[in-house]
Amino acid sequence: MRKWAISCYLVGLLVVLGIAFPTQNVRAQNPPPVPSPFIGDDVPSRYFSRTGHYVVGPFLEFFDRYGGLRIFGYPESEFFYDARIGLWVQFFDNARMEWHPENPEPYKVQLGLLGDILGYRQPPIPSPPRPYETPFRRYFPETGHTVSFAFLDFYDHNGGLDVFGYPISEPMAEGGYIVQYFQRMRMEWHPERPRNDRVVLSPLGWEYIRRFGVPEEYLRPQSRGKKFNTASPSVEEENILRVWVTLQHPVISIGEVQTLFVYVADKERRPVRDAEVIAIVHYSSTVETFSLPRTDERGITQVSFRVPPTRLGKRVVVEVKVKFWDATTTTETFFLPW
Repeated sequence: MRKWAISCYLVGLLVVLGIAFPTQNVRAQNPPPVPSPFIGDDVPSRYFSRTGHYVVGPFLEFFDRYGGLRIFGYPESEFFYDARIGLWVQFFDNARMEWHPENPEPYKVQLGLLGDILGYRQPPIPSPPRPYETPFRRYFPETGHTVSFAFLDFYDHNGGLDVFGYPISEPMAEGGYIVQYFQRMRMEWHPERPRNDRVVLSPLGWEYIRRFGVPEEYLRPQSRGKKFNTASPSVEEENILRVWVTLQHPVISIGEVQTLFVYVADKERRPVRDAEVIAIVHYSSTVETFSLPRTDERGITQVSFRVPPTRLGKRVVVEVKVKFWDATTTTETFFLPW
């Protein structure tokens, strides 16, 4: 389980701080076929009239197994292929479900690491002495954080690691409530609610949609009785080139290794393979240029580099130039030496 969580985390980094910049026309790649467990007349489905979306097949089974509306909230998108991470996904108020066919049962459905992707991971605390752990407090050495009291009880009785992942912060005051971030969810303590219903989950799914966007056609409500939309988009001969860039460390110390991730897609956000990518890093007194490997079948490439001495607190702009056939585009991101 831990191995799969780490894999999801690395993929999730590819979309942090991502911004799309359209430019010239470019040839597209075919999306993968719809997974067979999600199609067919005998596949179970449920329509949620409040948001106008269906949940089907393995996602519906996972939804029911781990608490339904109380844990996930309502579906906020249809089931669709997200080329940014190369997975079939569906967004809910509080989470993102992902289809991982390479995993053994029962781990083919995973929840996206939205707490990490949205940037809520905090530095680990020092490892506490052994007597520190009690039935009401547990330390997780995997991330260096503790879960205690009502949050721990909620964690243990609602799916544990499969639903929440590891804690990535300590409890903290935020928005007038005590909250704690996990790899996949955020818990809130609401003392004004009934005694056994004081832990509430935050809408991280909606926060992701607002921050990074989801194609409008998948957010659009469906009519009841209309078969859920899992059709792959048609492939056009010519499409718009889009580029997302993200850095592993938005804030970094001098001498540490920074990693730049680049994702290239067409107008429908399907990955573009073999695009040429150049990164130009503008420090306060020098410039470094890197030629990245061509994008792979997922549309992804990356490069790592060590941050040289530069002015602390001054933004370092990373300019990224992408070329595919006759199409070119430029975008940028930045990090802060500290």
